[in-house]
Amino acid sequence: MKHARIAWGGAIHEAVEAGGALELRTPALRGRRLSFDEVVWLPPLAPTPRARTILALGLNYADHARELAFKPPEEPLAFAKGSGSLTGHRGFTLRPEGVRHMHYECELAVVIGREARKVGKDDAYDFIAGYTVANDYAIRDYLENWYRPNLRVKNRDTCTPIGPWLVDAGDVPDPMALRLSTHVDGQLTQQGSTADMVFDVPTLVEHFSSFMTLYPGDLILTGTPDGVVDCPIGSHVVCSIEGLGSLENTIIGKNPIQPIPAKR
Repeated sequence: MKHARIAWGGAIHEAVEAGGALELRTPALRGRRLSFDEVVWLPPLAPTPRARTILALGLNYADHARELAFKPPEEPLAFAKGSGSLTGHRGFTLRPEGVRHMHYECELAVVIGREARKVGKDDAYDFIAGYTVANDYAIRDYLENWYRPNLRVKNRDTCTPIGPWLVDAGDVPDPMALRLSTHVDGQLTQQGSTADMVFDVPTLVEHFSSFMTLYPGDLILTGTPDGVVDCPIGSHVVCSIEGLGSLENTIIGKNPIQPIPAKR
C-alpha cells in the first residue's frame, strides 16, 4: 500500500493511494477521496515520539564515486541530517544566493519500522516499515572534503524533498533491484539501479544498528548513482524510483512561503 500525509481543509491527514486519488484515513472523513492537485503534500512519515534520526550515505554507488574522482569507501560513509531539511512532494527548495554547484541526488530512502539494535543482515528486512523516494540536494560550493560534508552542504532547510508515498516493505519484493532516474525540466539526466550500491540495505541496517539504536520512523538515505548536475533557479526536478513513484520539486531563489497546516 502507498501511504501519504497531506494538508487539506486546515488539517493534516493520513491518506492512501486509491484509484489514482488520495483516500483519507481520518476517522471523520474516512473514505473521502481527493485529487492529487487539491492538497499540500507533506513528507509521508508519521510523527515520532522522539527526535527522528536521518542517516545519509555518501559515495554509496561506485559510479558516483568515480564521477567525483574517488574510490568507493571501504565502510559506509554516512552523516546525520535534521528533520528541518525535509519537505514534501511538489514543494520548493531554496537555492542560496551565489552558489555554483547545487546538485540533486535521487535516493532510495529506508524507513525503520521497529526498534533495531545489533541486527544481522539476514534479519534486516524484518525491521523495515517501507521505502520512499528522497532527493538529497548537495550544495558543493561549501564542501570541505568529500569525506566530511559540512552542515551547509547537506543539512539545509527545504533541501531534502521526500515522498510522495511511503510504500509498505511487503509491496517492494526486492529493494536492491529498483531502477532510479532523474529528469530536470523534462530531460533525463540520471539513471541507475539500486543493484549498484556499494553497501546494500541489509548491510546498512546491520552496520548502523551495531553501534546505535534505530527507532521506528528513522530514515536511511542510501546514496545516489552518477549523473548529478547543477540545478539553477526555476528547475523542475523529478526523481523517480521503480515501484515507489516520482518525487517532484522546484528550485527557487528566495525563501519559500510554505503553507503551515493547522494541527489536528
